[in-house]
Amino acid sequence: MHEMALCEGIIGIVEEEARKRSFTKVNVVCLEIGALSHVAPEAMKFCFEAVAARTIARGARLEIVETPGMAWCMACSESVEIKQRYEPCPSCGGYQLQVTGGEEMRVRELEVD
Repeated sequence: MHEMALCEGIIGIVEEEARKRSFTKVNVVCLEIGALSHVAPEAMKFCFEAVAARTIARGARLEIVETPGMAWCMACSESVEIKQRYEPCPSCGGYQLQVTGGEEMRVRELEVD
């Protein structure tokens, strides 16, 4: 389960920001997760609670904003939304798609005291 390692990285980011900005409590961590990122949001929620338990983020709520997969279709010259890689263009049915978004995972914002 790579989500556990991802959550450990998120806590590392949160703790680094706490040192830089001198806050002592994290109430909410908002993550942006792309549909093509291979990250399971439900697994992230489960792992986050376990990893955060003995940190500054103990008890923090994890909010996840899911962003769609996006691709540029070379056949119809359109930017299109896709749910997974290797599916056809929803506009023309072609398979010449170049992924342009939805692969990211990032800490979008923190609510702190």
